[in-house]
Amino acid sequence: RELALVKVKGKGEKRVEALRLAEAFGATVADANTTHFVFEITGRANKIDQFISIVTPLGLVEVCRTGIAAMNRGKEGM
Repeated sequence: RELALVKVKGKGEKRVEALRLAEAFGATVADANTTHFVFEITGRANKIDQFISIVTPLGLVEVCRTGIAAMNRGKEGM
């Protein structure tokens, strides 16, 4: 999994569309004001790549990604 913070500017219809897309991708609003949002999204790298490519035309400002982090399932450690 990976964590990304994605800043998107927008007003009016673009703002509404950004919120709709964030909800569809399971992203949460980490910060917002009247001119931009910062979305927090986690998941596989391809999911985050897809989210970024879809919000780019709406006014992508900045992206910060953690890189991939993984852990084995179950009671055993790595």
